Amino acid sequence: MTRSLQLNSRQASQYAAILSVMTNVWTLKPVSAALHSSATNYEAGGFDEVSKAQKAAISGEPTIFSKIIDKSIPADILYQDDECLAFSDVSPQAPTHFLVIPKRSIPMLSLATKGDQMLLGHLLLVAKDTAEKLGLEKGYRVVINNGQDGAQSVYHLHIHVLGGRQMNWPPG
Repeated sequence: MTRSLQLNSRQASQYAAILSVMTNVWTLKPVSAALHSSATNYEAGGFDEVSKAQKAAISGEPTIFSKIIDKSIPADILYQDDECLAFSDVSPQAPTHFLVIPKRSIPMLSLATKGDQMLLGHLLLVAKDTAEKLGLEKGYRVVINNGQDGAQSVYHLHIHVLGGRQMNWPPG
């Protein structure tokens, strides 16, 4: 039995742009399987982030997040200012799942410096304000993956904000 996904035109254009890079950046799955997985990810258990993180590394190449910042890949932008961007996660792990990223590239939290202090605080405040705007008054989880063992699969610092359901403990 074959099932088809129903996407509106905005979703279809976002997925088309993301899928053009997905097999090289995120997964070795066929594109159709990747599209199905991303549309139902928080219900079905998601992509294998651990194996992606094991293969990921810091490089001089643009990341998927830098491509979202420069608008070469579309995203559902929730907030933007001169320093950062918040957008919906294309592979949600909860009913509400968004990312907050700095516009300036910091590959991972462990490479942040004292000079990044104000920016890091700003990212957390944007996470809080965006969570409030999205109605996460009952709570939410904030996650930063750092390095291979932390399951970081994209080497551009990013804050995950997950909510809209009861979170479990321990988280991982």
